[in-house]
Amino acid sequence: MRNFKGKVAAITGAASGMGRSLAVELARRGCELALSDRNAEGLQQTAQMCAAHAVKVTTQTLDVADRAAVFAWARSTDEAHGKINLIFNNAGVAHTASASTASIEDFEWIMGINFWGVVHGTQAFLPYLRASGEGHVINLSSLFGLMAMPTQSTYNATKFAVRGYTEALRMELELEGVPVSATAIHPGGVATNIVNASRIDQQIVASTGQDEETHRRRANKLINVTSPDAAALQILAGVERNARRVLVGKDAWVMDKLVRVMGSAYQTLVLRRARQMLGGGDKTRSAAPKVG
Repeated sequence: MRNFKGKVAAITGAASGMGRSLAVELARRGCELALSDRNAEGLQQTAQMCAAHAVKVTTQTLDVADRAAVFAWARSTDEAHGKINLIFNNAGVAHTASASTASIEDFEWIMGINFWGVVHGTQAFLPYLRASGEGHVINLSSLFGLMAMPTQSTYNATKFAVRGYTEALRMELELEGVPVSATAIHPGGVATNIVNASRIDQQIVASTGQDEETHRRRANKLINVTSPDAAALQILAGVERNARRVLVGKDAWVMDKLVRVMGSAYQTLVLRRARQMLGGGDKTRSAAPKVG
């Protein structure tokens, strides 16, 4: 996909952050848009920003964990726009908890959005991408889909799953010889609303000696590495060159290289950094923030 002019893109999680930046940049390039999010107010704000570029924009308030709703959205998008070329499965949430005590309810919540939301979006839109003659599936994993982090077991699980799912999908599409491709996106720290909207186990907060507000503020500061606009440009450049994997941000590039060089030994460095952040001993839990 050498350019986006005249194409139709569907984007989940479009009310803010990378989803909004992707939508606005695609609109600027002449791409029609079908936008979804659970946040109706933010979604309409994004739609207005995109409509300023004189492209057709449709919206749908949507929970990507709802499979039937995602499939219905795909059908209505095709009816409204006449074709669909791209699906950006961007919606995501974060969760901080110990692997041994994370509640099943929280685990199901994050899996429903971060992983099943990607599966739902891919399966719902793929038939329309095939029919378009020029399609692309863009699935948001994370730097934490390439490396693990203490207190991020549930988030790691979802993002590693997205990575494996997307890489397998890409190879299957190539085996079939269809005019559709797939790319896994691995952002490092991007200044989005993910920390503010995350779920945090109070045991983790207590272990840091901070209140929850301070914990979130510190986490936001630590992940404020790449702006959503810069991230969107890197993602779209990756789609244009049909990359299998896109690393977003300098931190993602550095940590990916470190993991490749060190193998599983990277975990010793992560543990050292986690302990330094807390000023605690070997048994101190890490309150490392989410990225991606």
